[in-house]
Amino acid sequence: MESDRPFIDRARLRANQWRKLRSIVLHLATSEGFYAQKFRQHGVRVTSMNRLEDFIQQVPFTTKSELLQDRLEHPPFGTNLTRPIDQYTRFCQTSGTSSGQPMAWLDTVESWEAMLACWRRVFDGADLARGRDRIFFAFSFGPFLGFWTAFEAAARDYMVLPGGGLSSQARLEMMARYGATTLCCTPTYALRLGEMIGEASGVERMALRVNKIIVAGEPGGSIPEVRARIEQLWDARVYDHHGMTEVGPVSYEITDYPRDLITIEEAYLAEVIHPETGAEVAEGEHGELVLSTLTRVGCPLLRYRTGDWVKKLERGGRLILEGGVLSRVDEMVVVRGVNVYPSAIEAVVRQFTEVVEFMVEQKKVDAMDEIELLIELKPDASKSLLKRLEARLRDTFSLRIPVQLVECDTLPRHEFKARRWRRV
Repeated sequence: MESDRPFIDRARLRANQWRKLRSIVLHLATSEGFYAQKFRQHGVRVTSMNRLEDFIQQVPFTTKSELLQDRLEHPPFGTNLTRPIDQYTRFCQTSGTSSGQPMAWLDTVESWEAMLACWRRVFDGADLARGRDRIFFAFSFGPFLGFWTAFEAAARDYMVLPGGGLSSQARLEMMARYGATTLCCTPTYALRLGEMIGEASGVERMALRVNKIIVAGEPGGSIPEVRARIEQLWDARVYDHHGMTEVGPVSYEITDYPRDLITIEEAYLAEVIHPETGAEVAEGEHGELVLSTLTRVGCPLLRYRTGDWVKKLERGGRLILEGGVLSRVDEMVVVRGVNVYPSAIEAVVRQFTEVVEFMVEQKKVDAMDEIELLIELKPDASKSLLKRLEARLRDTFSLRIPVQLVECDTLPRHEFKARRWRRV
């Protein structure tokens, strides 16, 4: 893939995107799978597509609910496969949909390699050096895509240290013992491990060589308060990345532009749309990220509505997600007329370092949505913090959000994706 430096020729990039996409569309149109049926239902005329603009005008969006329905009707893998089943070698699945049903995803060798190439862009963006950096993966190797592809991509160029199945204590000790310079994990787990450094674990910060932390799986890496807290705990630079099981690794951060994510447009046609009208938003405006896969073609997606809420920016010919992934489109809750996003709540909570863990409970009161914040505090923290936190929330949202103290170790701890919003 092309480098991010110097700036790229956007016209040439778009021409290459169309060349890849046209090949995919023509193949799908001649099959009997998911997209062939979708094209027929919507009257898509593939032969009349001569440029990207034609594709965008003709091809309808793809939604997660459609994909789930296809898998339910054609279990277990659905019909969106471009190769015979015996050519697929890799399996992964989502952590679950809104219905609670996970979706399985299959990849051929070629599609898997395409995702590894995207992850190598993540490592290059963080200025990791081959032969020097040692990457510690602090997660359990389950069926989820994210860090599997990260691990395999890293193993081509760096020493990789797998931390699956170990306790947090053992992981810190292992990082110190073997000189890990880079940590890969979720933002939540980076906070949890960082708060153990020192007396809680016996592993002092000076014994650790970690100077870079690559986070993924949650929007926390681009939330300034979360990011600052992680960097303070570790005395290391945070690099954010985002992707999803359905499409693969999508964007990454480079040293020169902290908190902004560069979209890997050699692998994805990316659009940022108004969630209600479906029209492309202007630069500097917010919208929903829509992706079409260009290199992961074993199970391709066309104009997939990711549900990620982003701010569109162009820099040097590339699409930039300013401030990273800001939230999920479907996560916004209207509380007494105020739009509240989980990431905004977390940004406030992380300003109070005495908070060990938190959970937001959402419930209906007289047919209206109300929320309450549950928090755990460090043993030596003053309970007066509750009033200060309530005041900060009120100043931020112009809304009274009750804060309730719960006993230590009452709230769940998270290693992979944290789920801190609970409907009761």
